[in-house]
Amino acid sequence: MDLALLRTFVTVHRAGSFTRAAALLGLSQPAVTAQIRTLERQFGRPLFLRQARGVIPTTIGDELAHKAAPHLDALVEIAETGLDGESSPRTLHLAGPAEFTAERALPALTELTGEDGQGFALRATFGNAEETLEGLAAGHHDLAISTARPRGALLTATALCDEEHVLVAAPRWAGRIGTGSLHRDGAPALEHVPVVEVHESLPFVSRYWASVFDSRPAAPGIVVVPDLRAVLACVVAGAGLAVLPRYLCAAALKRGDVVSLFEPSVPPLRTYFLVVRTGTLAMPHIARAHEWLQRAAADWC
Repeated sequence: MDLALLRTFVTVHRAGSFTRAAALLGLSQPAVTAQIRTLERQFGRPLFLRQARGVIPTTIGDELAHKAAPHLDALVEIAETGLDGESSPRTLHLAGPAEFTAERALPALTELTGEDGQGFALRATFGNAEETLEGLAAGHHDLAISTARPRGALLTATALCDEEHVLVAAPRWAGRIGTGSLHRDGAPALEHVPVVEVHESLPFVSRYWASVFDSRPAAPGIVVVPDLRAVLACVVAGAGLAVLPRYLCAAALKRGDVVSLFEPSVPPLRTYFLVVRTGTLAMPHIARAHEWLQRAAADWC
């Protein structure tokens, strides 16, 4: 069987689209379509079902991808690293949420970038869970950190750590609210406090309200900025309340720049997953980064 056809097939399977696969391979869409049709004739069965937006694999298509992809990735590894051991270090392409990746993952992984003969170059991309997993499946990234567990067998996810969420505000807001009224009245005691969030939908605050108060937040976002570090800075400046990961605001809590408004008996948690394309842990640089992050995460929980 022609390896070029298999490479095109695996790229289409990962990209979910002939158009995206063509861009990744540097081919025209008709050329990709022709190669897939040739492979389907050889198998005597369709490998993909065409839809309005892209394609989805048939059962035999999924089976072929899961058998072929790891071996093709291993061949790429051999081709790119060479056999003489003197080639330049491999590059690890990491993707994940900006704050967690910057504050947790990158500092841990940079310890591996300079190791004698076994290190790797590192490139990072920030994005939400959907963008990150799509990019990983399409081959743009080697390793992803996601707050969503992917479905299907194309991607393999390992639980990395849990993130505790804390309801915080500047001390002056805490004084206005009063600890007693919050414990007595619950969420209604916070209705007059402005909210600082990363999105208009108030994802962090809404999740906290549902989990702790069994209600929805009443106040709209007064400041919306797409970075939790900026949210923290606004809260410290007195803009209002926010729900933040404890690791991100721990130093500010210790300094007294912000205070925890409420300490529920069971705090809301969010799980991070370490995700790879199935089979790619056979590549040494991906396997080492995967293992290293798991070790580092033991101290993050």
